[in-house]
Amino acid sequence: SAELKCRMKFGIYLPPKAETGKCPVLYWLSGLTCTEQNFITKAGFQQAAAEHGLIVVAPDTSPRGCNIEGEDESWDFGTGAGFYVDATEDPWKTNYRMYSYIKDELPKLINANFPTDPDRMSIFGHSMGGHGALILALKNPGKYKSVSAFAPICNPIQCQWGKKALGGYLGSDVSKWEAYDATQLVKAYPDSRLDILIDQGKDDQFLSAGQLLPDNFIAACTEQKIPVVFRLQQAGGYDHSYFFIATFINDHIKHHAKYLNA
Repeated sequence: SAELKCRMKFGIYLPPKAETGKCPVLYWLSGLTCTEQNFITKAGFQQAAAEHGLIVVAPDTSPRGCNIEGEDESWDFGTGAGFYVDATEDPWKTNYRMYSYIKDELPKLINANFPTDPDRMSIFGHSMGGHGALILALKNPGKYKSVSAFAPICNPIQCQWGKKALGGYLGSDVSKWEAYDATQLVKAYPDSRLDILIDQGKDDQFLSAGQLLPDNFIAACTEQKIPVVFRLQQAGGYDHSYFFIATFINDHIKHHAKYLNA
């Protein structure tokens, strides 16, 4: 990666339809500690993606092996925890540019090497990746046809994960953090043409710990008249794991297909 100045991996799924024509692309952003492998091995999305003719791309969650002091010290900062921001602080700012990597470099690479329709692109993710999907859609009106998330970190400037990551990557000026906070960004979103789907498990330990704060995001969307479908999944003991994602993944693929195949 030119943007991250290190070798990066991504997973890509090509539906049968890609053998004969161009297909829309759905980008999946994973959460803390994940690599490009978690989603492709655990989520069970392939059948629905095949049926709807969607290419699915799952990048890694951070640069790796950059030999930055402290990059492997904690699970919620550094390696596996890029938070989909462009870092401005030393020693992170050279490599930790996940926002620009996902927004620009990766789609260019995918479009140059696979049978994609570059005008039809959507994004979704889980936890830190749900945060990433929401901010990318909200910061780039019209770029993505649709957005959805599983248990996203909705208001990072107000939670411990967010304060640690944004403070480390962006410095102590909280006004700079707001540029990567979905609850702040939605307040300035220019129109209502963004249909957001969010699934959240009721028994998610990070929901009760105040790390995800979906209520703050929903309140901001309601105020701005941005359509958001928020489903609190109460039965089944749904937590923050891939069992929760695998249960509802088909609904999310269908949500995106509605816009990507329109």
